[in-house]
Amino acid sequence: MGRELVRAVAASPDARLVAALEKSGHAELGTDAGRLAGLVALGVPLSADLEEAIAKAEALIDFTAPAATLALARAASRRKRILVIGTTGLTQAERAELAACAIRSPIVHAANMSVGVNLLLGLTRKVAGTLGSDYDIEILEMHHRGKVDAPSGTALALGKAAAQARGVVFEDVRAPSREGATGARKSGAIGFASLRGGDVVGDHTVNFAGSGERIELTHRASDRRIYAQGALRAALWAKDKAPGLYSMQDVLGLS
Repeated sequence: MGRELVRAVAASPDARLVAALEKSGHAELGTDAGRLAGLVALGVPLSADLEEAIAKAEALIDFTAPAATLALARAASRRKRILVIGTTGLTQAERAELAACAIRSPIVHAANMSVGVNLLLGLTRKVAGTLGSDYDIEILEMHHRGKVDAPSGTALALGKAAAQARGVVFEDVRAPSREGATGARKSGAIGFASLRGGDVVGDHTVNFAGSGERIELTHRASDRRIYAQGALRAALWAKDKAPGLYSMQDVLGLS
């Protein structure tokens, strides 16, 4: 994703790359970020110095892990910088800390930065609210073999959108993956199933199964550049926004 972000920024007439960050000790520190992304040299060496990077930047875009994301959020909040976050797997406490950081700076956080996925979220909310609880909801997602969390953050966001549309508390109706003698499916449950394998970028399907018919809403990602392009769009959108915690639904005018 770092390389995709470099390519997206380099291709944009509205943005300029001023820093590229990696963890301390990384083998490619000091290498030009443009070269790492397969481009011409951009004069921006890969660095582990967050404070130097944030001093140069108006906005930061982060696709890392929760601990690194919170460190960036604290720094962005201190410097009142825009922060766009595509990291998934944050705990409730970590999300609360993120909201606290957003008191001082605009933060856009989304489980998925894809424009198509965010349209899928809107459709899921609409269909769930229209069909009601007579239709069972099951969410299936598949990602590459290296993904470390399950269900994906996007799958959980889809489940939350459906629960919100039905007027129920998501945690009360969430049904994790099933195994063994689970008994009959509980009415109103929102089920999840996760597949891992190969180099799948990200597939998500929301199934609405009723008596006599089934509706499926599906999004399949084939190129990671869609996430980088969406994240850059969010950073540019946030340029004149007040401090606060925003989502891609806000960026796209779907909230």
